Amino acid sequence: MWDFSIGRSVSIMIRTWPFILFRMIVYFGITLAYIAATGTGAGIGWGVGQAFANGGPEAGAFYGGVAGFVLVSLVVYWIREFILYLLKAGHIAVMVHLLDGRSVPGGQGQLAYAREVVAGRFGEAGILFVVDQLVKGAVRVVTGLVGGIAAFLPIPGLNGLVGLINTVIRIALTYIDEIILGYNIRVGSSSPFETARQGVVLYAQNGAKMVKNAAWLALILWGVTFAIFLVMLAPAGAVVYLMPGELGGWSFVLAIVFAWALKAAFVEPFAIASLMQVYFKAIEGQAPDPEWDARLSEVSRQFRELKDKAFGSFGEAAARPA
Repeated sequence: MWDFSIGRSVSIMIRTWPFILFRMIVYFGITLAYIAATGTGAGIGWGVGQAFANGGPEAGAFYGGVAGFVLVSLVVYWIREFILYLLKAGHIAVMVHLLDGRSVPGGQGQLAYAREVVAGRFGEAGILFVVDQLVKGAVRVVTGLVGGIAAFLPIPGLNGLVGLINTVIRIALTYIDEIILGYNIRVGSSSPFETARQGVVLYAQNGAKMVKNAAWLALILWGVTFAIFLVMLAPAGAVVYLMPGELGGWSFVLAIVFAWALKAAFVEPFAIASLMQVYFKAIEGQAPDPEWDARLSEVSRQFRELKDKAFGSFGEAAARPA
């Protein structure tokens, strides 16, 4: 069936509980910001609507809620670089060490330990963020080249279903950039761009196995996420009930935000730990295939940029005095 151990993934989550708690604080803090901004915007819109809006206070409350929601979304977009550096990369660093059987500090000491590991590999948030964005772009191209479930499950007459499943798999494969980040930390090279390039090539040459496991993982993740969404409808509806005006549609939106927060806190680490098991096992003893390297260089602008930055970092290192 699949090549990862669910028990091992859950065990890693339990052993990295400080990061799970950190994730909960960050993502539920963002959720509360959405609620506060949406509610405040709706309240202001309600008041303005009573005085000026042609559509009445209900229309004012709706547009005020939209404005608050969009404002928080923009803030989250701009702080994503620091969330990646402080939260995701640190968690991945500890996961990698646990998967390799290395000891890590317990309790809150994990946070400082992971920060030290990440800083040693990337130096600053900006470098990690650039590496992550370039890997994301290259991985999207690789996934298209390898193909989805149709590559190993060709069922005549089911093109629509296969297309839907492929879409779900591609969403599960969005974690691959974090798996390659884990590879970067595991290798511990002095050039994160070069190591990321190698990691993308290794992913490409093991793409069929990664897609197969992503298919199984997608079924698990989407089932859990949908269940979380249904559970979150009740508290989201209660929040909307306290807002002014006819804002019933916001219960659906806020339920999605609640589900997103729980998914980011619990489901994402499980997915990363599972795919990391598959990836590390698949690439064991392998070297990057030059043919895949050349093929990716032809079709992916982000991969070419990774290579250019890797070459640049080597050139700078060579130019430095010993």
